[in-house]
Amino acid sequence: MATIRLLHADSRPIEAPAKMASFLEEEGLVCRNWDVAKLPEELRGNYALTDAEKTEILATFEGELEQLKAEGGYVSADIVVLSEQTPDLEALLCKFSREHHHSEDEVRFVVDGHGIFTICGRSGRYFEVMVGPGDLITVPAGTRHWFTLAEDRRIKCIRLFQDPSGWAAIYDDVPAGCP
Repeated sequence: MATIRLLHADSRPIEAPAKMASFLEEEGLVCRNWDVAKLPEELRGNYALTDAEKTEILATFEGELEQLKAEGGYVSADIVVLSEQTPDLEALLCKFSREHHHSEDEVRFVVDGHGIFTICGRSGRYFEVMVGPGDLITVPAGTRHWFTLAEDRRIKCIRLFQDPSGWAAIYDDVPAGCP
């Protein structure tokens, strides 16, 4: 289950599901939890997936994905895997860790591993959402955010897109040390 931590204010985590849902709704985000237990364990813990294994993961959640596609106008889905096995992991993380936004929603369903989205909500305050297995987060188009891996340094997600070519990050700044 996701956890929320406010930044630059009261940093106590919000962990109660009803309070999280209310907070995220006020800030313009959606966070749900889907059951990952139906996915075979070998697909959850595997971070070197073949194309066939990625297809199997997508097929396992086909019903949920089709409903979400209908709700949000999403037209395609794929799998993204980040771990120590990922080529150029540090360069990718550097790009994700820069504050940015997108012209479409950023939708992630975590199959395994953990990550941290830092988000500037509707209120203008920043907060972190730690996501883990079963968490689905929707960061609306135009919402400023960044992403990093959690301590386990691995995550496997299903991504959904409104544009079949995928989203592109829109950066307003270029911090030192990042390409």
